[in-house]
Amino acid sequence: MRRITAALIVLAALATWLGLMPSTPARAEEVGSKKFTESVILGEIARIALEDAGIEASHRRELGGSRILWDALRTGEIDVYPDYTGTLRFEILSDLRLPDDAALHDALAARGLAMTAPLGFSNGYALAMRRDTAQRLAIGKISDLAAHPDLDIAVGNEFVARADGWRALSKAYGLGSLDVRGIDHDLAYRALAAGQIDLTDAYTTDAEIEAFDLVVLEDDRTFFPRYDAVYVYRSGLPDTAVRALDSLSGSIDEARMRELNRMVRMEGMGETAAARLALGRDNAGADAAPGRWKRIWDRTLEHLALVAIALAGALLVAIPLGVFAARRRKVGGAVMSATGLLQTIPSLALFVILIPVLGIGAAPTIAALFLYSLLPIVRNTHAGLTGISPTLIDSADALGLSRAARLRRIELPLALPTIMAGIKTAAVIAVGLATLGAIIGAGGYGQPILTGIRLNDTGTILEGAIPAAAMALAFEMLFNLVQRRVTPRGLKQAEQGAKQ
Repeated sequence: MRRITAALIVLAALATWLGLMPSTPARAEEVGSKKFTESVILGEIARIALEDAGIEASHRRELGGSRILWDALRTGEIDVYPDYTGTLRFEILSDLRLPDDAALHDALAARGLAMTAPLGFSNGYALAMRRDTAQRLAIGKISDLAAHPDLDIAVGNEFVARADGWRALSKAYGLGSLDVRGIDHDLAYRALAAGQIDLTDAYTTDAEIEAFDLVVLEDDRTFFPRYDAVYVYRSGLPDTAVRALDSLSGSIDEARMRELNRMVRMEGMGETAAARLALGRDNAGADAAPGRWKRIWDRTLEHLALVAIALAGALLVAIPLGVFAARRRKVGGAVMSATGLLQTIPSLALFVILIPVLGIGAAPTIAALFLYSLLPIVRNTHAGLTGISPTLIDSADALGLSRAARLRRIELPLALPTIMAGIKTAAVIAVGLATLGAIIGAGGYGQPILTGIRLNDTGTILEGAIPAAAMALAFEMLFNLVQRRVTPRGLKQAEQGAKQ
């Protein structure tokens, strides 16, 4: 076990040194963005504007939804991010029941934050249908939906429970008879275009509305507020940075934003190029991104560090816990129940719960992977030790071995195949779950998967999915090799004799 743990620690240290060394100066301002195209473009616009003002800046893309960005800003993990006044009033600060957008300034100041004046466009929520479906059912307004309880409705996961989302909308329009399910916003458009659903939520600046010839239903009871785009930033931002962000106010209208979204999502333009275009910059070399193999190598180092650190920590904790549970049968059940309870927490929820404590990035991801790795290792260690024949234990006692010597020389070697099965299971689980860490800025293979889903680019999705599968197989082969290496010669001979 010491050899296995030592090998993982070495792997983790090497990957951390190679893959997670800071790539930007310590004083660089961190710009964040949500995991949809418009937010990424606006994040790039802010980064370029800051750099034009002589300020070092970096951009942490696709950090999940509104709450994740808000928590990251509050904890100082990022310094600025694009958001919308309606989201701030009715989702983030819904408990304050602010009367209008003007009240946002005082509410933000009380939390050490501020926001710019609107950028010049409103990206509001709306409900959208395929034109042929809307015409066939004679639906033009949101209130018309009440007469069609059989509609197949799927809306963005975040929109389901927002204070300005489906539940409140349903109450305002009397749509309680309609069933709704959550779906990723980018996938919803594809499902709508393919006729797999009838209705979804839309952002009014989405390029898909025109591209898929969708009908935006009239909000005939004026439920949705304005969603003016702004930058939210921490109050301690340097004055030069604040002036750079303020200079962007009123610079982008709704038609221009919709066009930028279209060029990225429909024509394959990079977000950096779109941001430079919005700022009137020359796009020569704007999207000179690293080659595919370089990107995969960088993501491999990040992913390997996340998994190896978490597994090394889990081995150091889980194996002793499993031994304790096997030795102390009365409390062993409580240990097993506690580790099993951790496994029931939804992974994405656990990542988000850890943000206020550990911030965003690698730390909460490693902590979550560590917790999820405990159960298979603890359970298999316990099962391996309790499954040893009592006759063998009695023989060891007859030889006068101490309990520590018996554990080291007899019990752990006999339980090794079962323990290793648990370690391999934990490794495969960790490799898969680590992809979710990209939502909170941990990088790894989840980053190209998120980007590919957002841009409907299968090649980019596979750029993360295939290496992740390969890493899981590599870990399994590595542990098979380690198992053969650490299995005592006598047990190997006994296993070979049994097979013959």
